[in-house]
Amino acid sequence: MFEYTIRRILLMIPTGIGITLMVFCILQLAPDGPFERAVRQIKQANIGAGEVSMASSDISGDSSELTPELLEKLRMQYGLDKPILVRYLIWLGLYPKESKSKIIKINKSFRESVDVLKFDTYKEYLLQKYVKVVKNEKNELVVIETGVGLEFDVPEVENPELKDNFDVEKYSTFKEFYEELPSNENIIKTWYMSDWIIKKIDSDKNLVTLVKKEFKGILQGYLGYSEKKGKNVSTLIGERLHISLFFGLTGLILGYSVCIPLGIWKAIKNGSRFDVSTSIAVFAGYSIPGYILGIVLLVYFGGDYFPLHGWRSSNFNELTFFGKVKDQLHHAFLPMLCYMIGSFATLTVLMKNSLLENLSQDYVRTAFAKGLSERRVIFKHAVRNSLIPLATGIGGIISVFLAGSYLIEKTFGIDGLGLLGYSALIDRDYDIIMGTLVISVFMTLVGNLISDLTYALVDPRIRFK
Repeated sequence: MFEYTIRRILLMIPTGIGITLMVFCILQLAPDGPFERAVRQIKQANIGAGEVSMASSDISGDSSELTPELLEKLRMQYGLDKPILVRYLIWLGLYPKESKSKIIKINKSFRESVDVLKFDTYKEYLLQKYVKVVKNEKNELVVIETGVGLEFDVPEVENPELKDNFDVEKYSTFKEFYEELPSNENIIKTWYMSDWIIKKIDSDKNLVTLVKKEFKGILQGYLGYSEKKGKNVSTLIGERLHISLFFGLTGLILGYSVCIPLGIWKAIKNGSRFDVSTSIAVFAGYSIPGYILGIVLLVYFGGDYFPLHGWRSSNFNELTFFGKVKDQLHHAFLPMLCYMIGSFATLTVLMKNSLLENLSQDYVRTAFAKGLSERRVIFKHAVRNSLIPLATGIGGIISVFLAGSYLIEKTFGIDGLGLLGYSALIDRDYDIIMGTLVISVFMTLVGNLISDLTYALVDPRIRFK
Protein backbone atom coordinates (compact mmCIF):
# COMPACT_ATOMS: atom_id res chain seq x y z
CA MET A 1 0.00 0.00 0.00
CA PHE A 2 2.80 2.44 0.88
CA GLU A 3 4.68 1.76 -2.37
CA TYR A 4 1.49 2.17 -4.38
CA THR A 5 0.76 5.51 -2.69
CA ILE A 6 4.27 6.77 -3.50
CA ARG A 7 3.90 5.71 -7.14
CA ARG A 8 0.56 7.46 -7.43
CA ILE A 9 2.00 10.63 -5.90
CA LEU A 10 4.90 10.56 -8.38
CA LEU A 11 2.45 10.05 -11.26
CA MET A 12 0.63 13.19 -10.18
CA ILE A 13 3.58 15.29 -11.36
CA PRO A 14 3.47 14.44 -15.11
CA THR A 15 -0.33 14.35 -15.03
CA GLY A 16 -0.54 17.81 -13.52
CA ILE A 17 2.06 19.16 -15.95
CA GLY A 18 0.18 17.72 -18.92
CA ILE A 19 -3.17 19.20 -17.87
CA THR A 20 -1.83 22.65 -16.98
CA LEU A 21 0.35 22.82 -20.12
CA MET A 22 -2.62 22.05 -22.37
CA VAL A 23 -4.85 24.66 -20.71
CA PHE A 24 -2.00 27.20 -20.63
CA CYS A 25 -1.38 26.84 -24.37
CA ILE A 26 -5.10 27.15 -25.15
CA LEU A 27 -5.38 30.34 -23.11
CA GLN A 28 -2.25 31.84 -24.64
CA LEU A 29 -3.35 31.09 -28.22
CA ALA A 30 -7.00 32.10 -27.75
CA PRO A 31 -7.99 35.37 -29.46
CA ASP A 32 -8.97 38.54 -27.60
CA GLY A 33 -6.68 37.86 -24.67
CA PRO A 34 -5.45 40.31 -22.01
CA PHE A 35 -2.86 41.83 -24.37
CA GLU A 36 -5.41 42.55 -27.11
CA ARG A 37 -7.82 43.98 -24.55
CA ALA A 38 -5.13 46.24 -23.08
CA VAL A 39 -4.21 47.54 -26.55
CA ARG A 40 -7.87 48.17 -27.37
CA GLN A 41 -8.46 50.04 -24.10
CA ILE A 42 -5.43 52.28 -24.67
CA LYS A 43 -6.55 53.01 -28.23
CA GLN A 44 -10.05 53.89 -27.06
CA ALA A 45 -8.60 56.16 -24.37
CA ASN A 46 -6.36 57.87 -26.96
CA ILE A 47 -9.30 58.33 -29.32
CA GLY A 48 -11.33 59.94 -26.53
CA ALA A 49 -8.44 62.24 -25.62
CA GLY A 50 -7.95 63.09 -29.31
CA GLU A 51 -11.58 64.05 -29.76
CA VAL A 52 -11.37 66.40 -26.78
CA SER A 53 -8.19 68.07 -28.04
CA MET A 54 -9.51 68.42 -31.62
CA ALA A 55 -12.64 70.14 -30.30
CA SER A 56 -10.51 72.95 -28.93
CA SER A 57 -7.77 73.14 -31.58
CA ASP A 58 -6.99 72.34 -35.21
CA ILE A 59 -4.61 69.48 -34.36
CA SER A 60 -5.25 66.46 -36.56
CA GLY A 61 -3.86 62.96 -36.73
CA ASP A 62 -4.67 59.39 -35.75
CA SER A 63 -4.44 59.38 -31.97
CA SER A 64 -5.43 55.71 -31.80
CA GLU A 65 -2.03 54.52 -33.07
CA LEU A 66 0.34 53.20 -30.41
CA THR A 67 4.06 53.79 -30.49
CA PRO A 68 6.38 50.80 -31.02
CA GLU A 69 7.92 51.44 -27.59
CA LEU A 70 4.53 51.20 -25.88
CA LEU A 71 3.63 48.02 -27.77
CA GLU A 72 6.95 46.47 -26.84
CA LYS A 73 6.42 47.40 -23.19
CA LEU A 74 2.96 45.82 -23.23
CA ARG A 75 4.32 42.65 -24.85
CA MET A 76 6.99 42.45 -22.16
CA GLN A 77 4.36 43.02 -19.45
CA TYR A 78 2.26 40.10 -20.70
CA GLY A 79 5.28 37.92 -21.49
CA LEU A 80 4.57 37.76 -25.24
CA ASP A 81 8.18 38.52 -26.12
CA LYS A 82 9.10 34.92 -25.25
CA PRO A 83 8.14 31.53 -26.74
CA ILE A 84 5.07 29.89 -25.26
CA LEU A 85 7.09 27.05 -23.70
CA VAL A 86 9.33 29.55 -21.92
CA ARG A 87 6.22 31.35 -20.65
CA TYR A 88 4.94 28.06 -19.24
CA LEU A 89 8.27 27.36 -17.53
CA ILE A 90 8.14 30.86 -16.04
CA TRP A 91 4.62 30.15 -14.75
CA LEU A 92 5.87 26.91 -13.21
CA GLY A 93 8.83 28.68 -11.61
CA LEU A 94 11.50 26.73 -13.50
CA TYR A 95 12.64 29.75 -15.52
CA PRO A 96 13.41 33.23 -14.17
CA LYS A 97 10.60 35.70 -14.54
CA GLU A 98 11.05 39.33 -15.50
CA SER A 99 9.31 40.73 -12.46
CA LYS A 100 10.13 44.35 -13.35
CA SER A 101 10.96 46.17 -16.57
CA LYS A 102 12.00 49.74 -17.27
CA ILE A 103 12.95 51.69 -20.41
CA ILE A 104 15.26 54.59 -19.57
CA LYS A 105 17.84 56.81 -21.22
CA ILE A 106 21.55 56.27 -20.68
CA ASN A 107 22.92 58.44 -17.85
CA LYS A 108 19.36 59.22 -16.76
CA SER A 109 18.51 57.82 -13.33
CA PHE A 110 15.16 56.67 -11.97
CA ARG A 111 13.97 55.91 -8.46
CA GLU A 112 13.04 52.34 -7.57
CA SER A 113 10.74 51.85 -4.58
CA VAL A 114 11.98 49.03 -2.36
CA ASP A 115 9.59 49.13 0.58
CA VAL A 116 6.99 51.25 2.36
CA LEU A 117 7.64 52.45 5.90
CA LYS A 118 4.53 53.09 8.02
CA PHE A 119 4.99 55.20 11.14
CA ASP A 120 1.32 55.56 12.00
CA THR A 121 -2.08 55.12 10.39
CA TYR A 122 -1.85 58.13 8.09
CA LYS A 123 1.86 58.51 7.22
CA GLU A 124 3.81 56.36 4.80
CA TYR A 125 7.33 56.88 3.48
CA LEU A 126 8.78 55.18 0.42
CA LEU A 127 12.10 53.45 0.88
CA GLN A 128 13.87 54.05 -2.45
CA LYS A 129 17.12 53.90 -4.34
CA TYR A 130 18.40 55.51 -7.54
CA VAL A 131 19.27 53.35 -10.55
CA LYS A 132 21.25 54.50 -13.59
CA VAL A 133 22.88 53.05 -16.72
CA VAL A 134 26.41 54.40 -17.39
CA LYS A 135 29.55 53.43 -19.27
CA ASN A 136 32.52 52.03 -17.39
CA GLU A 137 36.25 52.35 -18.14
CA LYS A 138 35.91 49.76 -20.94
CA ASN A 139 33.15 51.79 -22.59
CA GLU A 140 30.63 49.09 -21.63
CA LEU A 141 27.14 49.83 -20.37
CA VAL A 142 26.59 48.80 -16.75
CA VAL A 143 23.72 49.29 -14.31
CA ILE A 144 24.52 50.91 -10.99
CA GLU A 145 22.44 51.98 -7.99
CA THR A 146 22.71 53.91 -4.75
CA GLY A 147 22.09 52.61 -1.29
CA VAL A 148 18.55 52.45 0.04
CA GLY A 149 17.25 55.55 1.75
CA LEU A 150 14.51 58.15 2.16
CA GLU A 151 14.21 61.33 0.17
CA PHE A 152 12.81 63.18 3.18
CA ASP A 153 14.06 63.39 6.73
CA VAL A 154 12.83 60.65 9.04
CA PRO A 155 10.11 61.94 11.38
CA GLU A 156 10.25 61.55 15.11
CA VAL A 157 8.90 58.11 15.95
CA GLU A 158 6.72 58.06 19.06
CA ASN A 159 5.70 54.40 18.91
CA PRO A 160 8.27 52.47 21.01
CA GLU A 161 7.98 49.31 18.88
CA LEU A 162 8.61 51.20 15.66
CA LYS A 163 11.42 53.17 17.26
CA ASP A 164 13.24 49.99 18.32
CA ASN A 165 12.85 48.37 14.89
CA PHE A 166 13.77 51.41 12.83
CA ASP A 167 17.38 52.52 12.36
CA VAL A 168 17.23 56.29 11.82
CA GLU A 169 20.91 56.59 10.89
CA LYS A 170 20.72 53.75 8.35
CA TYR A 171 17.79 55.24 6.45
CA SER A 172 18.68 58.91 6.65
CA THR A 173 18.08 61.24 3.72
CA PHE A 174 20.35 60.73 0.70
CA LYS A 175 19.01 63.44 -1.61
CA GLU A 176 21.97 65.76 -1.05
CA PHE A 177 24.38 62.83 -1.40
CA TYR A 178 22.90 61.96 -4.79
CA GLU A 179 23.00 65.51 -6.11
CA GLU A 180 26.69 65.88 -5.22
CA LEU A 181 27.74 62.75 -7.16
CA PRO A 182 29.72 63.36 -10.37
CA SER A 183 28.06 62.51 -13.68
CA ASN A 184 31.08 61.00 -15.46
CA GLU A 185 32.26 57.40 -15.64
CA ASN A 186 33.94 57.63 -12.21
CA ILE A 187 30.47 57.43 -10.69
CA ILE A 188 30.80 53.63 -10.66
CA LYS A 189 33.38 53.94 -7.88
CA THR A 190 30.83 55.61 -5.60
CA TRP A 191 27.69 53.65 -6.50
CA TYR A 192 27.03 49.90 -6.33
CA MET A 193 26.48 47.33 -9.07
CA SER A 194 22.76 46.75 -9.52
CA ASP A 195 20.83 43.50 -9.98
CA TRP A 196 18.97 45.06 -12.91
CA ILE A 197 19.90 43.42 -16.23
CA ILE A 198 20.26 45.15 -19.60
CA LYS A 199 17.91 43.36 -21.99
CA LYS A 200 17.95 45.62 -25.04
CA ILE A 201 19.91 48.66 -26.22
CA ASP A 202 18.55 51.21 -28.70
CA SER A 203 21.62 53.22 -29.70
CA ASP A 204 19.72 55.50 -32.08
CA LYS A 205 17.38 56.76 -29.36
CA ASN A 206 19.90 56.36 -26.54
CA LEU A 207 17.45 54.05 -24.72
CA VAL A 208 18.06 50.93 -22.64
CA THR A 209 15.53 48.30 -21.58
CA LEU A 210 16.20 47.02 -18.07
CA VAL A 211 14.67 43.95 -16.46
CA LYS A 212 14.82 42.32 -13.04
CA LYS A 213 14.62 38.54 -12.96
CA GLU A 214 13.59 36.13 -10.23
CA PHE A 215 12.18 32.62 -9.93
CA LYS A 216 8.53 33.23 -9.10
CA GLY A 217 6.00 30.58 -10.06
CA ILE A 218 3.88 27.67 -8.91
CA LEU A 219 6.84 25.81 -7.40
CA GLN A 220 7.58 28.87 -5.25
CA GLY A 221 3.93 29.07 -4.12
CA TYR A 222 3.11 32.04 -6.38
CA LEU A 223 -0.17 31.59 -8.31
CA GLY A 224 -0.04 34.91 -10.13
CA TYR A 225 -1.42 38.41 -9.75
CA SER A 226 -4.85 39.60 -10.88
CA GLU A 227 -4.76 43.03 -12.46
CA LYS A 228 -8.57 43.20 -12.38
CA LYS A 229 -8.84 42.43 -8.65
CA GLY A 230 -5.58 44.11 -7.64
CA LYS A 231 -4.52 41.15 -5.46
CA ASN A 232 -2.42 38.00 -5.62
CA VAL A 233 -4.35 34.96 -6.83
CA SER A 234 -3.34 33.01 -3.73
CA THR A 235 -4.89 35.76 -1.58
CA LEU A 236 -8.12 35.70 -3.60
CA ILE A 237 -8.35 31.90 -3.33
CA GLY A 238 -7.47 31.95 0.37
CA GLU A 239 -10.27 34.45 1.06
CA ARG A 240 -12.82 32.07 -0.49
CA LEU A 241 -11.40 28.60 0.10
CA HIS A 242 -13.04 28.17 3.51
CA ILE A 243 -16.45 28.84 1.94
CA SER A 244 -16.06 26.09 -0.65
CA LEU A 245 -14.57 23.76 1.97
CA PHE A 246 -17.54 24.32 4.25
CA PHE A 247 -20.16 23.61 1.60
CA GLY A 248 -18.15 20.85 -0.07
CA LEU A 249 -17.26 18.79 2.99
CA THR A 250 -20.60 19.39 4.73
CA GLY A 251 -22.50 18.43 1.60
CA LEU A 252 -20.34 15.34 1.15
CA ILE A 253 -20.83 14.15 4.73
CA LEU A 254 -24.57 14.85 4.76
CA GLY A 255 -25.04 13.32 1.33
CA TYR A 256 -23.41 10.02 2.26
CA SER A 257 -25.04 10.03 5.70
CA VAL A 258 -28.53 10.28 4.17
CA CYS A 259 -28.13 8.47 0.84
CA ILE A 260 -26.48 5.27 2.14
CA PRO A 261 -29.16 4.48 4.77
CA LEU A 262 -31.90 5.48 2.32
CA GLY A 263 -30.46 3.26 -0.40
CA ILE A 264 -30.19 0.32 2.02
CA TRP A 265 -33.79 0.76 3.17
CA LYS A 266 -35.03 1.05 -0.43
CA ALA A 267 -33.24 -2.18 -1.31
CA ILE A 268 -34.76 -3.99 1.68
CA LYS A 269 -38.22 -2.60 0.80
CA ASN A 270 -37.75 -3.06 -2.95
CA GLY A 271 -41.06 -2.71 -4.82
CA SER A 272 -42.99 -1.38 -1.82
CA ARG A 273 -44.87 1.91 -1.63
CA PHE A 274 -41.97 3.40 0.29
CA ASP A 275 -39.55 2.44 -2.49
CA VAL A 276 -41.77 3.82 -5.25
CA SER A 277 -42.62 7.07 -3.46
CA THR A 278 -39.00 7.80 -2.49
CA SER A 279 -37.85 7.00 -6.04
CA ILE A 280 -40.32 9.56 -7.42
CA ALA A 281 -39.09 12.18 -4.94
CA VAL A 282 -35.43 11.37 -5.56
CA PHE A 283 -35.63 11.54 -9.35
CA ALA A 284 -37.81 14.65 -9.23
CA GLY A 285 -35.09 16.33 -7.20
CA TYR A 286 -32.41 15.03 -9.58
CA SER A 287 -34.21 16.59 -12.56
CA ILE A 288 -34.21 20.06 -10.98
CA PRO A 289 -30.95 22.05 -11.39
CA GLY A 290 -29.51 23.27 -8.13
CA TYR A 291 -29.72 26.97 -8.97
CA ILE A 292 -33.36 26.63 -10.10
CA LEU A 293 -34.19 24.99 -6.79
CA GLY A 294 -32.38 27.85 -5.08
CA ILE A 295 -34.56 30.44 -6.82
CA VAL A 296 -37.71 28.54 -5.82
CA LEU A 297 -36.55 28.25 -2.21
CA LEU A 298 -35.71 31.96 -2.05
CA VAL A 299 -39.13 32.90 -3.44
CA TYR A 300 -41.05 30.87 -0.87
CA PHE A 301 -38.72 30.85 2.14
CA GLY A 302 -36.28 33.74 1.61
CA GLY A 303 -36.61 36.88 3.64
CA ASP A 304 -39.15 35.68 6.22
CA TYR A 305 -37.50 32.41 7.20
CA PHE A 306 -33.99 32.44 5.67
CA PRO A 307 -31.60 35.17 4.44
CA LEU A 308 -31.85 36.20 0.79
CA HIS A 309 -28.18 36.94 0.30
CA GLY A 310 -24.74 36.32 1.74
CA TRP A 311 -22.65 33.72 3.40
CA ARG A 312 -22.77 35.19 6.89
CA SER A 313 -24.30 38.16 8.66
CA SER A 314 -22.41 41.45 8.66
CA ASN A 315 -22.02 41.31 12.46
CA PHE A 316 -20.85 37.68 12.49
CA ASN A 317 -17.58 38.43 14.32
CA GLU A 318 -19.45 40.19 17.13
CA LEU A 319 -21.67 37.17 17.91
CA THR A 320 -21.06 34.59 20.61
CA PHE A 321 -19.95 31.07 19.72
CA PHE A 322 -23.46 29.65 19.69
CA GLY A 323 -24.67 32.76 17.92
CA LYS A 324 -22.10 32.20 15.18
CA VAL A 325 -23.16 28.55 14.82
CA LYS A 326 -26.83 29.56 14.56
CA ASP A 327 -26.09 32.34 12.08
CA GLN A 328 -23.93 30.07 9.91
CA LEU A 329 -26.56 27.33 9.78
CA HIS A 330 -29.25 29.91 9.08
CA HIS A 331 -27.37 31.19 6.01
CA ALA A 332 -26.11 27.80 4.80
CA PHE A 333 -29.29 25.72 5.01
CA LEU A 334 -30.83 26.63 1.64
CA PRO A 335 -27.55 26.60 -0.34
CA MET A 336 -26.70 23.22 1.20
CA LEU A 337 -29.96 21.73 -0.10
CA CYS A 338 -29.07 22.96 -3.59
CA TYR A 339 -25.56 21.51 -3.38
CA MET A 340 -26.86 18.10 -2.30
CA ILE A 341 -29.81 17.77 -4.69
CA GLY A 342 -27.70 16.84 -7.73
CA SER A 343 -25.84 13.89 -6.23
CA PHE A 344 -28.67 12.78 -3.93
CA ALA A 345 -30.39 10.58 -6.51
CA THR A 346 -27.13 9.18 -7.90
CA LEU A 347 -25.83 8.02 -4.53
CA THR A 348 -29.18 6.67 -3.36
CA VAL A 349 -29.92 4.64 -6.50
CA LEU A 350 -26.32 3.43 -6.74
CA MET A 351 -26.46 2.17 -3.16
CA LYS A 352 -29.81 0.48 -3.69
CA ASN A 353 -28.86 -1.29 -6.94
CA SER A 354 -25.49 -2.37 -5.58
CA LEU A 355 -27.10 -3.87 -2.47
CA LEU A 356 -29.78 -5.66 -4.53
CA GLU A 357 -27.07 -7.19 -6.70
CA ASN A 358 -25.12 -8.43 -3.69
CA LEU A 359 -28.23 -9.85 -2.04
CA SER A 360 -28.62 -12.16 -5.03
CA GLN A 361 -25.06 -13.51 -4.77
CA ASP A 362 -24.25 -17.05 -3.65
CA TYR A 363 -22.40 -15.98 -0.51
CA VAL A 364 -25.56 -14.30 0.78
CA ARG A 365 -27.65 -17.42 0.21
CA THR A 366 -24.96 -19.45 1.92
CA ALA A 367 -25.05 -17.12 4.93
CA PHE A 368 -28.83 -17.50 5.16
CA ALA A 369 -28.45 -21.29 4.86
CA LYS A 370 -26.08 -21.28 7.84
CA GLY A 371 -28.84 -19.75 9.94
CA LEU A 372 -27.53 -16.17 10.20
CA SER A 373 -30.13 -13.52 10.84
CA GLU A 374 -31.29 -11.24 8.03
CA ARG A 375 -29.94 -8.19 9.83
CA ARG A 376 -26.48 -9.76 10.23
CA VAL A 377 -26.33 -10.97 6.62
CA ILE A 378 -27.35 -7.62 5.17
CA PHE A 379 -25.34 -5.24 7.36
CA LYS A 380 -22.34 -7.45 8.09
CA HIS A 381 -21.72 -8.91 4.63
CA ALA A 382 -23.83 -7.44 1.82
CA VAL A 383 -23.62 -3.75 2.73
CA ARG A 384 -19.83 -3.70 2.92
CA ASN A 385 -19.46 -5.10 -0.59
CA SER A 386 -22.19 -2.74 -1.81
CA LEU A 387 -20.14 0.28 -0.68
CA ILE A 388 -17.39 -0.46 -3.22
CA PRO A 389 -19.01 1.48 -6.13
CA LEU A 390 -19.59 4.46 -3.83
CA ALA A 391 -16.01 4.34 -2.59
CA THR A 392 -14.59 4.50 -6.13
CA GLY A 393 -16.40 7.76 -6.83
CA ILE A 394 -15.68 9.59 -3.58
CA GLY A 395 -12.59 11.31 -4.98
CA GLY A 396 -14.45 12.79 -7.93
CA ILE A 397 -17.25 13.98 -5.67
CA ILE A 398 -14.73 15.70 -3.38
CA SER A 399 -13.15 17.63 -6.26
CA VAL A 400 -16.55 18.70 -7.63
CA PHE A 401 -17.85 19.83 -4.24
CA LEU A 402 -14.73 21.80 -3.34
CA ALA A 403 -14.66 23.53 -6.72
CA GLY A 404 -18.06 25.02 -5.94
CA SER A 405 -20.98 25.88 -8.21
CA TYR A 406 -20.93 29.40 -9.60
CA LEU A 407 -24.66 29.27 -10.43
CA ILE A 408 -25.62 28.36 -6.86
CA GLU A 409 -23.16 30.91 -5.47
CA LYS A 410 -24.56 33.55 -7.82
CA THR A 411 -28.12 32.73 -6.76
CA PHE A 412 -27.40 33.07 -3.04
CA GLY A 413 -24.77 35.82 -3.32
CA ILE A 414 -21.96 33.62 -1.98
CA ASP A 415 -18.50 34.75 -3.09
CA GLY A 416 -16.78 31.35 -3.29
CA LEU A 417 -14.32 29.68 -5.64
CA GLY A 418 -17.01 28.89 -8.19
CA LEU A 419 -18.01 32.52 -8.61
CA LEU A 420 -14.35 33.58 -8.64
CA GLY A 421 -13.59 31.19 -11.50
CA TYR A 422 -16.67 32.30 -13.43
CA SER A 423 -15.75 35.99 -13.09
CA ALA A 424 -12.23 35.18 -14.26
CA LEU A 425 -13.58 33.52 -17.41
CA ILE A 426 -15.75 36.52 -18.21
CA ASP A 427 -12.92 39.01 -17.56
CA ARG A 428 -10.29 36.84 -19.29
CA ASP A 429 -8.24 36.97 -16.11
CA TYR A 430 -5.80 34.19 -17.02
CA ASP A 431 -3.88 34.32 -13.75
CA ILE A 432 -7.01 33.47 -11.74
CA ILE A 433 -8.01 30.81 -14.28
CA MET A 434 -4.64 29.07 -14.02
CA GLY A 435 -4.53 29.48 -10.25
CA THR A 436 -7.93 27.89 -9.73
CA LEU A 437 -6.97 25.20 -12.27
CA VAL A 438 -3.96 24.24 -10.14
CA ILE A 439 -6.19 23.90 -7.07
CA SER A 440 -8.78 21.91 -9.04
CA VAL A 441 -6.22 19.55 -10.60
CA PHE A 442 -4.55 18.97 -7.24
CA MET A 443 -7.88 18.19 -5.57
CA THR A 444 -8.86 15.83 -8.40
CA LEU A 445 -5.60 13.88 -8.26
CA VAL A 446 -5.69 13.67 -4.48
CA GLY A 447 -9.35 12.66 -4.67
CA ASN A 448 -8.52 9.80 -7.03
CA LEU A 449 -5.87 8.59 -4.61
CA ILE A 450 -8.39 8.76 -1.76
CA SER A 451 -10.80 6.72 -3.88
CA ASP A 452 -8.22 3.97 -4.37
CA LEU A 453 -7.31 3.88 -0.68
CA THR A 454 -10.98 3.84 0.33
CA TYR A 455 -11.60 1.06 -2.18
CA ALA A 456 -8.90 -1.03 -0.53
CA LEU A 457 -10.29 -0.39 2.95
CA VAL A 458 -13.81 -1.38 1.96
CA ASP A 459 -12.88 -4.47 -0.05
CA PRO A 460 -10.33 -6.69 1.75
CA ARG A 461 -9.70 -8.61 -1.47
CA ILE A 462 -8.01 -5.55 -3.02
CA ARG A 463 -4.26 -5.46 -2.57
CA PHE A 464 -2.19 -2.90 -4.47
CA LYS A 465 1.10 -4.37 -5.63
